[in-house]
Amino acid sequence: MGLTSNKVLALAALLAVAFFAVTVWLWPRLARRTAGAVLGRIGLLLGVQLALFAAVGLAANNYFLFYGSWADLLGREQTPGVVVDHSAGAPGAVRVLATRRTDVPGGGRPEEAGRIQQVVVSGKKSGISSPAYVYLPPEYFRPGYARKTFPAAVVLTGYPGTAENLLKGLKYPRTAHEQVARGAMRPMILVMLRPTVAPPRDTECVDVPDGPRTETFFAEDLPGAVSSAYRVGTRARNWGFIGNSTGGYCALKIALHHPERYAAGAGLSAYYRAAEDVTTGDLFGGDRRARDRANLLWSLEHLPQGRSSFLVTTSEKGEGNLRGTREFIRKVRAPARVSSITLESGGHNFTTWNREIPPALVWLSGRLSAA
Repeated sequence: MGLTSNKVLALAALLAVAFFAVTVWLWPRLARRTAGAVLGRIGLLLGVQLALFAAVGLAANNYFLFYGSWADLLGREQTPGVVVDHSAGAPGAVRVLATRRTDVPGGGRPEEAGRIQQVVVSGKKSGISSPAYVYLPPEYFRPGYARKTFPAAVVLTGYPGTAENLLKGLKYPRTAHEQVARGAMRPMILVMLRPTVAPPRDTECVDVPDGPRTETFFAEDLPGAVSSAYRVGTRARNWGFIGNSTGGYCALKIALHHPERYAAGAGLSAYYRAAEDVTTGDLFGGDRRARDRANLLWSLEHLPQGRSSFLVTTSEKGEGNLRGTREFIRKVRAPARVSSITLESGGHNFTTWNREIPPALVWLSGRLSAA
């Protein structure tokens, strides 16, 4: 059973309850002051504490997906990277490593539930290779759509999240499937990954001097590679970007600076200025212009705005980006457009983002079209 299995969580919870019941039952018998009784009480208390800690830890990991497997938890995940060769001039490549079912009814039939492919995307210009998941909707496998293209959206987690968060915790494929089924949005391909393309460093989706060229990867390599591997168009109107927290900042940043590549960017609980701390290191090499450009509010004020559409989310209580979001909205000007979701209350967490993802996907679908 895997680390994130519900059976493992249920077993841990049952063990915690069992240890508690045994402690209550045996405690009167161990009330004496003998060495054996004292050791017995210590053992029972430790057993209850460890069982409770394991259950709570597994529940938290299942929700936030800090670790994806036992090997990941124990530091034994040593699988080497995948080397992909490219021909000269190629925009990049997508290599499929595995295929998995979607968490919807009829998951065994791709024409009913779609498919999720575990891939490695390699970029020629940036030199970056990153693991990702690609969700292909059911329509992609139906004969009536065999010659049709689909819009696509890049979906990013926050830092230092894992791409698994987007499948299990935030349920992007399932939500997209449900929204298409109810007629609220068009079928769309989702390219899901984390912004940490050079782990463990947080590059804030910028091209770091003498370092990872993360902006180039997301703005040029990724859409080029995916369009060459799947039935996705290459124009801006075919591509959108969505993410939460750091991923939300990246979505807005890439859409703002590259309207020729992305028609829309949605930032859920996004911030608006690149973080600079021990996880990022020196992102700009003393280049003030580059630092200013990574400040989205500065960019809106001082740089030309293209035809991209933006969606920003916040809440009146619980989010720290309320003021920045309002300022972002004020600074957007034509031909760009901006929309927003403001919750009455909601923190910086999965519960809040799961409330925002359905309308955000519907909004994104309305800004994109097939080739």
